[in-house]
Amino acid sequence: MPCVFCSIASGDLPAHWVARAPDAMAFLPLPASALAPGHTLVVPREHSAGVHDATPAAFTAAGLMIQRVARAMKVALGASGVCVLNASGPGSGQSVAHLHFHVVPHWEDDEYFAWPEPSGRRLEGDLAQALSDAVDA
Repeated sequence: MPCVFCSIASGDLPAHWVARAPDAMAFLPLPASALAPGHTLVVPREHSAGVHDATPAAFTAAGLMIQRVARAMKVALGASGVCVLNASGPGSGQSVAHLHFHVVPHWEDDEYFAWPEPSGRRLEGDLAQALSDAVDA
């Protein structure tokens, strides 16, 4: 089955467009999936499954589009802030295996967003050092 976001990018599937650029696109999610009015998906056109295999160009394209959308949310919707969300890989809740970001507008009186509770998972050792070693590898 073809990637739904690649099909949207090629014009084979419709979308409620917010913005289009040569290397990234922004559109509204399906209404049942929207977390708030104006919730927008930002998707680089270059296919990658998620953050683990995306190219620097895909991240740059997505980041620039995220900023454009966030600024538009402030102007057009009066949002006082945004949350940018991504899920990548098994166990993350990722629903479409194509790198994408949810840009969700927020207003100061919102009550629908809460920081999640800690997972309870414990790992032994110096986590900062382990991550630093892996980043530098």
